[in-house]
Amino acid sequence: MDFDYSEEQRQLKEEARRFLSARCPLSLVRATLEEGAQRRTSRTLFKEIAELGWCGAVIPEAGGGLGLGYVELCAIAEELGRALAPVPFASSIYLFAEAIMAGGSAEQRSKLLRLLARGEIVGCLATAEGSGAYQHRSIGCRVLAGRLNGAKIPVIDGDVADVALVLAAEARGAGLYLADLTDPGVERTALESLDPSRGVARVNFSDVPVELVGGAGEGGALVERIFDRAAVSIAFEQLGGADRCLELARDYALERHTFGRPIGSYQAVKHRLVDMYVKNELARSTAYYAAWALASEAIELPRAAAMARVAASDAFGFASRECVQIHGGIGVTWEASPHLFFRRARQLSLVCGAPDGWAARLGADLCQGTPARSIGAEIA
Repeated sequence: MDFDYSEEQRQLKEEARRFLSARCPLSLVRATLEEGAQRRTSRTLFKEIAELGWCGAVIPEAGGGLGLGYVELCAIAEELGRALAPVPFASSIYLFAEAIMAGGSAEQRSKLLRLLARGEIVGCLATAEGSGAYQHRSIGCRVLAGRLNGAKIPVIDGDVADVALVLAAEARGAGLYLADLTDPGVERTALESLDPSRGVARVNFSDVPVELVGGAGEGGALVERIFDRAAVSIAFEQLGGADRCLELARDYALERHTFGRPIGSYQAVKHRLVDMYVKNELARSTAYYAAWALASEAIELPRAAAMARVAASDAFGFASRECVQIHGGIGVTWEASPHLFFRRARQLSLVCGAPDGWAARLGADLCQGTPARSIGAEIA
């Protein structure tokens, strides 16, 4: 069985790389850090990405999208990760759009999917209420008579999103509710984070009108399904970032000379580069398998997603650290690029839950022989 990209998918990936190389150099990523809270993301770049059809890759044609497939989305995700694109693509497409397609009513899909595909609105998913994994039975946000009260923290891209899907409790259990973040009852506070190129916010809701997405009391199950599916695309973003780290480290090892020879000729440096390559290839294998499971709606998807999530988080985290080390003293300076990848590696490792949680879930699945229930998420 061939898990590699098809010729058409490879062409899409190459076109995405050419576009992002021209429109999203690392200088743009660094600029988002320098501008701080004044500009957490590039809406201009996000709009250009939407005009290329990327936001609508998996949105059906009837909903205004391209109706391509999840492998195509994974190919795009890999290039976004390689470029460290400072756009709310993951929040809006992997999470919010996926939730609307999975649980939204016909009216909700008709109203939102076309806007998402065109990049006219940005969506986000709000589940966390502080550090640690959320528990369905102890959710602080409450819905009463169609009105939402409470707070979510941290919410990735919550500072720039227009709409949010909020996990909240009501009489029938946890539900997923659609909230307009431009409502007067919404108060957003941008938070400092390790990677300011992807904004994080605290979002307070005070008597905000909301509408249910999916069935009553089914919010927890819907969130877990979304996380399984989003984890695959996020793994490809991590893979793209890890590959770029290896390339930067290799290039610097050939360029930097000590005692009249490139540092890449020293065995210690070679071993570091080889270790990076091996972890990246292991992550690639699990990511391809997860992409197949996602595209074919295979029963193995929860396990495949956990495998990809764990391997990709490990590969990107390791590659970003080694890239800094191989660059030596300049690797920790503001002007050098390695710290940008280290920041993004840490940020992506917490989206949809930390790697330790996914590893525990995978271990339980493998030991018991049955899919383990999700242990929750730390950031969504």
